[in-house]
Amino acid sequence: MTALDFRPASECRFDLVSLGEVMLRLDPGPGRIHTTRSFQAWEGGGEYNVARGLRRCFGLRTAVVTALADNPVGRLIEDLMLQGGVDLSYLKWMPYDGVGRGARNGLNFTERGFGPRGAVGCYDRGNSAASCLRPEDVDWERLFREGARVLHTGGVFAALSETTPDVVRTAMESARKHGTRVSYDLNYRESLWRSFGGKERARAVNRSLLSFVDVVIGNEEDFSAALGFELEGVDEHYTALPVESFRRMILSVMDAFPNVSTVAVTLRTARTASRNGWGALACHRGQFLEVPEREIEVFDRVGGGDSFASGFLYGLLSGRDPEFSLACGVAHGALAMSTPGDTSMATLAEVLRAMQGASARIAR
Repeated sequence: MTALDFRPASECRFDLVSLGEVMLRLDPGPGRIHTTRSFQAWEGGGEYNVARGLRRCFGLRTAVVTALADNPVGRLIEDLMLQGGVDLSYLKWMPYDGVGRGARNGLNFTERGFGPRGAVGCYDRGNSAASCLRPEDVDWERLFREGARVLHTGGVFAALSETTPDVVRTAMESARKHGTRVSYDLNYRESLWRSFGGKERARAVNRSLLSFVDVVIGNEEDFSAALGFELEGVDEHYTALPVESFRRMILSVMDAFPNVSTVAVTLRTARTASRNGWGALACHRGQFLEVPEREIEVFDRVGGGDSFASGFLYGLLSGRDPEFSLACGVAHGALAMSTPGDTSMATLAEVLRAMQGASARIAR
């Protein structure tokens, strides 16, 4: 079983380009958003986190297509992204009018959760610069002529405004024209669709885009909420995740969208905020693969799915077999959830050790 047929790395400027919003994450540490008096600042975004993980942990060449309002907050986000090493050639700066009526920078307040108290995310991202992007704002022909092996985007960016689904579609069409593979993380967020048509609208948008996609990634909720493929035997709190139900659902997705060659599903059972069952299931060109759930300790769960995606795509891009790719995604996601912030602080050596079941003994 071989990996996807990617464009040769020697012909491409980038291994992966992500399309999405990058926000300023404000983290109250071990405290609560509504009682803290100080915040740690990070950058993050569902699609961007994948590009950053591939760059910092796995050493691949990545870029982000996004927009920021040109003010000190935007420049802070830029500075954080520069530290992450992701190429910013396709970052669009939008004029700031002093208030944010035209465009502003999105904020994401996130508290980690602990024990019986779940993590909480509070977005302040309306009218963000990225949500104002239009298809003509990016020179897609130039981007994909320069070469990208994968375009990665997802359901978060597609949910931001009336124009962002058109941006996603234009990017996908141009990518496919130039032989670039397309990866799409469903990433359903109820808060983003609540005043934007709800699940019905989410399903319409996501289904309209899936005909351009090669690799689909999601979690236990995404496929039913974002696409309308119902799971059997799963309760409303997702405390039971029957693998056979996922297998049948994945086959239904691939039957409905024959262009999709690979589907990867993260499996998470949240026993408490601090202890989760964590694993994954995938179907690659008709072959099912599974990394069974095992219990992990969670420090900060936000970004775990994005780090799974970057580890999984790293395996595919590096020509490794699908079993390696899935195990790499699970290990990288688990390590990312052991540190604060949206993005991974893991090294490739740590990921490989975790894949081998190495203990957490002190390294010195």
